[in-house]
Amino acid sequence: MTPYEELSARFREAARIKSIQAVLGWDQETFLPDKAAAWRGEQLSWLAGAHHRLVTAPETAAGIDACEAAGFAADTVESTNVRGWRRDYDLAAKLPSAFVEELSRTTSEATHVWAEARRRSDFAHYRPMLEKLVSLTRQKADLLGWEACRYDALLDEYEPGARTTDISALFAELAPQIAALVGPATEISARTPADLLAGHYPIAAQQAFNREVAEAFGFDFFAGRIDTTTHPFCTSLGPEDTRLTTRYDEGDFLSSLYGVLHEAGHGLYEQGLNKSEWSLPAGDACSLGIHESQSRLWENHIGGSEAFWNHWLPRAAVHFPGLAAFTPQQVAAAARRVSPSFIRVDADEVTYDLHIILRFEIENLLINGGLEVKDLPEAWNARFRELTGLTVPDDARGCLQDIHWSFAGFGYFCTYTLGNLNASQLMRAARRDDPGLDSSLASGQYAPLLNWLRSRVHAHGRRWSAPELMRNATGEPTRADYHLEYLRAKFLA
Repeated sequence: MTPYEELSARFREAARIKSIQAVLGWDQETFLPDKAAAWRGEQLSWLAGAHHRLVTAPETAAGIDACEAAGFAADTVESTNVRGWRRDYDLAAKLPSAFVEELSRTTSEATHVWAEARRRSDFAHYRPMLEKLVSLTRQKADLLGWEACRYDALLDEYEPGARTTDISALFAELAPQIAALVGPATEISARTPADLLAGHYPIAAQQAFNREVAEAFGFDFFAGRIDTTTHPFCTSLGPEDTRLTTRYDEGDFLSSLYGVLHEAGHGLYEQGLNKSEWSLPAGDACSLGIHESQSRLWENHIGGSEAFWNHWLPRAAVHFPGLAAFTPQQVAAAARRVSPSFIRVDADEVTYDLHIILRFEIENLLINGGLEVKDLPEAWNARFRELTGLTVPDDARGCLQDIHWSFAGFGYFCTYTLGNLNASQLMRAARRDDPGLDSSLASGQYAPLLNWLRSRVHAHGRRWSAPELMRNATGEPTRADYHLEYLRAKFLA
């Protein structure tokens, strides 16, 4: 084999290990018995070490050197893979295998400790584990290396090339403009009673409706499924195996529906990647900010529109007969109702980014040493009150609500807001390129939009950086004003 073929085989082998890790991780979040958590941590730790040793072996470095020397033509699948392998190797080689195994073992254990602490609303139960995670994450950032800010090393893992100063400046610009929308949007929303759709929505009926909508959007259930978990997520276990999860509230069918639509957006991206290059950079997602653009686009721009309910309310009423008493306009108004609340995943679109700004600020302080874990609840509650005007009633609805820190996902949260900005800009470009798009969407025809996303976003893998992809797809770099225009038109009209 050529050096390129040998390296492809090596990284495909590494991907099989990651795939096994993903299966065990999915099982850990869905069906794993509590007493099995410790052994699952050992399994995942061993696999993490095996993957790391394979990716950082001398043969890997030699193969990358040989491929770079071969000089593949720019903008080809081969050059995309070689460039991605170099980045992945350079990052992985900075971390000792023993450290990788320890971090994996700790995050596996932390997930279960967090779930119990959240259930009990008991930060003290979680605090020792979070202190260990923060310490390990600081070590990781120092091993990866940074110049201006330790947090940059973590941010770069999820959004390659992004810097804390740039995100901070963007959020400083966004925060007051979003805050200015909250009052007027809340006042308009108050015309729709908060309990308008209150009723009993059996879980089985929710599951049936959610699947019907996700399938109509284009999610392939022969290559995926939906399961139940504490915190919704999407994961790909293989080139034809994408798992979605959600959680259910029998008094609120919208919670699980929009959870599924969000995760289905991720799943559509995963199912749209180049399957022949699966496990290689050319078949991998560009960045989390691009990934989140897909989830936020399908959840909010499509599922949250009045056109969506004009089409889907008759089918929803088949699953939930009580909905037959409402018009599409009423259900759409209830779905887009703005009211500051405590839980991020249930937050309305207007206040959602305030939740992200809070987490971004808190993470910066934790990682850079400006905040100790013991002081987290107090700092969280104070900043949340400043941003939303609400007083956090307990830790479960405060600093314990998200799973991300339990898997050491520091640097992840800001990609949700980047995803919102990208989603608004991508939808604007899709409408520009297809003047009949809104008519298609109104009739429940989602293939034109999905095909546009497939060709502009999904098919390219890591061929380009996120800024390059957005420029190529829309004609300009990511801009905040399109998202603000979208929010004003949807919630203040």
